[in-house]
Amino acid sequence: MILIDNQPISFPDSSSQSQGKDILDILLENPTLVSASNQFKSQPERIISDSGAHMKHVYVFQREFATVDPAVVQIVGTDEATTCVGLVIRNRNNGLTSVSHMDFPEVVDQGLNQMVQSINNPEAILDVFVVGGFDDSPNKNRRGRQTQKEGYSHPLCHKIIVSLLKRPEKFHLLLLFVLGHNTKGDSHGNQIPIFGGLLLETSTGQVFPACFENHARSPDEIVRRLLVSVSNDDLNLRGKLLDIYDTRHDIFTIPCVQWSMFWSELAYETAQVSDEEFLLQFSTSPFAEPPHFVQCQRRIGRYVIDHPDWRYTFPGGKPRVFQRNDDGTWFKCD
Repeated sequence: MILIDNQPISFPDSSSQSQGKDILDILLENPTLVSASNQFKSQPERIISDSGAHMKHVYVFQREFATVDPAVVQIVGTDEATTCVGLVIRNRNNGLTSVSHMDFPEVVDQGLNQMVQSINNPEAILDVFVVGGFDDSPNKNRRGRQTQKEGYSHPLCHKIIVSLLKRPEKFHLLLLFVLGHNTKGDSHGNQIPIFGGLLLETSTGQVFPACFENHARSPDEIVRRLLVSVSNDDLNLRGKLLDIYDTRHDIFTIPCVQWSMFWSELAYETAQVSDEEFLLQFSTSPFAEPPHFVQCQRRIGRYVIDHPDWRYTFPGGKPRVFQRNDDGTWFKCD
């Protein structure tokens, strides 16, 4: 169930449907949510440069989720979203906050199960913030490959809203900064996102636009990025979000994932193509990616080429565990 201004909303009636509007269209025009989007858009993007003992944060990569306790973590967030969506569910009673980086509709239902269960008390008041995705429909982009009919952002946003609506929990939707609200034009006439990231201050429940610098996306950046792709081969992880953080002990646990030699062969092949061709082949939004996208993907490819056997990364099939130092940095446990 979705509530706005403490009032439940329902599926569109026949008159709305006859006008070509679905529930997502209606919410994007809701005055309360439009006002919230305008307020969010007016805020400067916060740049997170490091963790530090004074301001502990947890960063969530694509297809991951983490649930944090305000007694342990002050900031939780994600970025690098173009056609992806950052979803925040916060228990207003105790401040427990779950943040995910959704990338495809197929992970939404199970991902929501994981997030809600991690909050422990689904009967509580659950505040919801949705940020990311932009108007990437093919007719809105003047260059680049032809994408699917509706683009990638709309089906994902639609799935998130419909799934929230059908669940029994009461989700108080406070922000829906997606699609047209999160779209601007670049100098080449392409549509791109206004913001690709968000952070939530756990003590206040306030959400801000955010960008995390590279060393703030820790720990175990390369391996966690790699798992976005290779976890598709693991039937136990398919359709799920990667659960990587234990808020009770402030520990990251990167699950063991096995991959085949195919991935090193693919990495070697893609290492031979130009940056432009790489973008066209491997990005859902080739003209909206951040400047470091290709360089980052090539670092992942180099890792797989250098270490094609998954057992190098996960000796004995054990997960990779990281604890936080007193100064806020992370160290790998033996």
